[in-house]
Amino acid sequence: MIDRSLPLADLHRHLDGSVRLETILDLGRRHGIPLPARDVEGLRPHAQVTEPQPGVMAFIAKFKWATGVMVDEDAVRRIAHENVEDAKRERLDYVELRFSPWFMAEPHRLDPAAVVDAVLDGVEAGARDFGLRVNVIGILSRTYGPAVAARELEALLRRRERIVALDLAGDEEHFPCALFTGHFRRARAAGWRVTVHAGEAAGPQNVWSAIRDLGATRIGHAVRASEDPALLDYMAEHGIGIEANLTSNVQTSTVRDYASHPLKRWLEQGLLATINTDDPGISGINLAHEYEVAAPAAGLTPERIRQAQRNAVAIAFLEEGEKREMIAAKADSGSR
Repeated sequence: MIDRSLPLADLHRHLDGSVRLETILDLGRRHGIPLPARDVEGLRPHAQVTEPQPGVMAFIAKFKWATGVMVDEDAVRRIAHENVEDAKRERLDYVELRFSPWFMAEPHRLDPAAVVDAVLDGVEAGARDFGLRVNVIGILSRTYGPAVAARELEALLRRRERIVALDLAGDEEHFPCALFTGHFRRARAAGWRVTVHAGEAAGPQNVWSAIRDLGATRIGHAVRASEDPALLDYMAEHGIGIEANLTSNVQTSTVRDYASHPLKRWLEQGLLATINTDDPGISGINLAHEYEVAAPAAGLTPERIRQAQRNAVAIAFLEEGEKREMIAAKADSGSR
């Protein structure tokens, strides 16, 4: 269960995977976009995962309807703003929203730089409107290859001061981390931190590469890191954080079921593993579900769940003073 005396943070949450079904329907109607249904329940099996998919890319295919209504900057801005509102409704204290401007721009051939601006404007307005602490992570979508990733990086670097980190996501199996070493060298030079999707569709060697070649201090998913005990030892010794996503990993068939997930063992080994949503709009879940349903099903005791909740604050892309402030504010609110 969630410990409300501690800050609640979601560190791995894709903005483009967190689009309301109602928003898809509304934008579809407004812009004359053909949709497979006219109501939420009719749309749900098309836009959400209702049973395990045969892999990560099959899961990503479900994004079709969410990105398909990103017709202009106003639509993107609205979706970004609603992301923050939804996080606030979930009673989060802190959220990191990540997005790939190229992935969002592609369906309607938008300018990726304009997508970056719209996302940042929407998120920052939401943070002000709803009083939530939010940071933004840019994504390079490896699926398009290194040349497109370079153009995507340029779009993100234009607003480098409003972004805290860079991620690499997409088709991990066919586009290993080593292809993007130069991109992440530039990101680190810009002052960004690094988190990388690795060990989800490819093996532990890609996690090693994310750390050594790209400079990752956090790994998204990391499930297959468990195949290499030396890698887990290294991650524990060097404080490499893990952004675990329980339901997502079941839905992509990365693990067979919750009980098969390595999160429990990671926490027992002292790794800085955390609990996150990944794509709540696609998965049909929220962070409370991951803490109250998925985590117990994965074998986590209440103390291990609190450990993961504390870990999220420890590895958040915040300054140490900001972390102390958030912890103190939570403790103060709990004492009243």
